[in-house]
Amino acid sequence: MTSPIDQLTQYRASIDNLDAILLHTLAERFKVTQAVGKLKAEHDMPPADKAREARQIERLRTLAEESNLDPVFAEKFLNFIVAEVIRHHEKLRGSAPNPETPNT
Repeated sequence: MTSPIDQLTQYRASIDNLDAILLHTLAERFKVTQAVGKLKAEHDMPPADKAREARQIERLRTLAEESNLDPVFAEKFLNFIVAEVIRHHEKLRGSAPNPETPNT
């Protein structure tokens, strides 16, 4: 029989592995959103897309409910990520060369 301490250690090891997966997944997501930000900056597209954000929130709320995760938490989590992505896009937009302007 497994002792409570051993079981706790196993649970914590699983949590540590899941945390690593989350961080690596977020890193990959941000690599893609950085590419999106560069594309938007190069073509003078707005950093935010409210219609897409609304669709994403609905999609994630549904996924959360299907996964027995609090949809309010899922929405807050997505909003946090989207805010960071938009911040990156705005930063890129400010520093990206305008394709209409010749280099001097």
